[in-house]
Amino acid sequence: MRNNNINKTMDQFDMAEIVANMPSTAAAPAAFSLEERASLVNALKSKLQNLGGDHVDVLESLTPKVRKRVEVLRELQNQHNELEQKFFEERAILEAKYQKLYEPLYTKRYEIVNGVVEINGVDQGEENVAEEKGVPNFWLAAMKTHDVLAEQITEQDEEALKYLQDIKWSRVTDPKGFKLEFFFDTNPYFKNTILTKIYHMIDEDEPILEKAIGTEIEWYPGKSLTQKVLRKKPKKGLKNTKSIITKTENCESFFNFFNPPQIPEDEEDLDEDTAEELQTQMEQDYEIGSTIREKIIPHAVSWFTGEAAQDDDFEVLDEGDENEDDEEIEEDEEDEEEDDDDDEDEEEEESKSRKKLPSGVKKSGRPQATAGQDSERPPECKQQ
Repeated sequence: MRNNNINKTMDQFDMAEIVANMPSTAAAPAAFSLEERASLVNALKSKLQNLGGDHVDVLESLTPKVRKRVEVLRELQNQHNELEQKFFEERAILEAKYQKLYEPLYTKRYEIVNGVVEINGVDQGEENVAEEKGVPNFWLAAMKTHDVLAEQITEQDEEALKYLQDIKWSRVTDPKGFKLEFFFDTNPYFKNTILTKIYHMIDEDEPILEKAIGTEIEWYPGKSLTQKVLRKKPKKGLKNTKSIITKTENCESFFNFFNPPQIPEDEEDLDEDTAEELQTQMEQDYEIGSTIREKIIPHAVSWFTGEAAQDDDFEVLDEGDENEDDEEIEEDEEDEEEDDDDDEDEEEEESKSRKKLPSGVKKSGRPQATAGQDSERPPECKQQ
């Protein structure tokens, strides 16, 4: 019905009136032909129909009285949306204000952590003892204390992350988003002194990620932590036995963070499973970036000492959660009682048939785990 009303309204427009009301300037095109005028009206009709949207069908299905009430509710919603937009604008201004106030504190933190300055009251120690500057492995320890980041850091990564001197973040405006900067001391792994990660957002207030861009790491030969080179000698009997076959494989590393997943230019090439996997990868990548920005950078000292991890473990539970926990505890207690009864029955059976057990079978009845039964994890990089 609404679409019919739109069509009727458009059909009632007088073409001469539309053209007459159009601005006439020197830059305006020549007079419209009848064909061009018809195309203009059809385009306007199409635009209005698209603006109608599906919500029109919902309103059309309501009774007149309920529809009037919903119209009032929509006005309230619009007022709320206007206030919310002002909130987002004022929040951005407030965040920018306090970000400037934080900066001097972050600068002092950097200087103490990296031994640029010494605080009063620190004993310099004996002259022959090597002086320990700053707080060694500060950022590595802070990141490893957070569960999300600890999962990303391999044993090989730790050696490189010991050279991490500082992490900063800042807003970017075109397009909207934020940037992370990782400052490294000179190290034997890569040439870069700054590694960056930029997140471009479609909507920053309700974070919808458009894409992420990372620095290309300039690894020194044989030092890459994100790839490993496999070398294989040719089989005996081949003509060219001196040549060595090499193959490069990707492997787990925190530094893969700087090579984020990308949406292909032609999205039609993605099947459903690939699209879901890509979405999961992008969500995980954004979670890591947000964790560093919102938790690690502002509270790095608390993560280094472990205090932040303790606070993070305690969450406020509502009544529903508490009831669920109580039910789980009761179920666990019942399971334990059943297990105890089963154990007693097993002991009785074992005492009766102890002499009949064949050699090599343990009393517990459980087979011994072999070396390959542990949960597998993708290989970490170890250059060969």
